[in-house]
Amino acid sequence: MVIKKDWQALEPASLKRIKGQLGVFELGNESGEILYIGAADARSLFGLKGVLEESLGTAANFRCEVTTMYSTRRQELLMLYHAEHGHYPPLNRVEETRGLGRLSP
Repeated sequence: MVIKKDWQALEPASLKRIKGQLGVFELGNESGEILYIGAADARSLFGLKGVLEESLGTAANFRCEVTTMYSTRRQELLMLYHAEHGHYPPLNRVEETRGLGRLSP
C-alpha cells in the first residue's frame, strides 16, 4: 500500500519527466525518510509537476504516484505512516491530518 517507486532527486532536471497529472507524492530526505505526504488535486496548477516545483528546496528527494483517487490515497498513506511511526510526517501540518482514522495492527 506504500508508494513503491524509487526516490528521485527533487531538482529541476528530475521534474522534466513529471507530467501535470493528479496524484500523490512523498518528499524525503537523503536517508529516504518521509518528510511530507501530499497530493496534487484538481486545484493544483499543473498537477504533480506544479506542486513538486513549488516544493523545490524543501526536501532532497521525492516519489509520486498518478491516481485520480488522490484524496483517499493521501489519507491512506498518512494513516499508514502514523501506524508505523506513531506520528505523522514532520512537515505535514495538524490541519492536514485532523480527523484521520487510525489503522489497527
